[in-house]
Amino acid sequence: MTWTIRPPRAEDQEMLADIYLSVRRQTFVWVDPGKFHHEDFSAHTNGETVFVCEHADGSLAGFLSLWPEDDFIHMLYIRSEFQGRGAGTALLQALPEWPQHKYRLKCLVNNRRAKAFYLSHGFEVTGNGASPEGDYEELSFFPL
Repeated sequence: MTWTIRPPRAEDQEMLADIYLSVRRQTFVWVDPGKFHHEDFSAHTNGETVFVCEHADGSLAGFLSLWPEDDFIHMLYIRSEFQGRGAGTALLQALPEWPQHKYRLKCLVNNRRAKAFYLSHGFEVTGNGASPEGDYEELSFFPL
């Protein structure tokens, strides 16, 4: 499948917030869904570089947000109907200097599907910690 990776447009903001809210509620079933809000997307991506993944039909499949100063992938969210179809891979491949650059992220331990995705793309577990949503592992991608 062919994806277009591009910067967000003003008209994307509502759909990106919808994706962020719905995927979190669907995935993080161990967290009270009332803790997730539509306005979280704007607050949680403030100051970050956002990459949008667009399907050939023009619909938004998902997004990745990067905190460039630390090469930290803060978020990668894909709508459920597009999961497993290459959208997440396309977003990773759109990162600056991928795969010749080191990146890191935190993945909740309970989010087994996401962890399997990152491990299959060359990330390695390099640390761990705890957050309000649960324990996490730090994953790092080392250049090829």
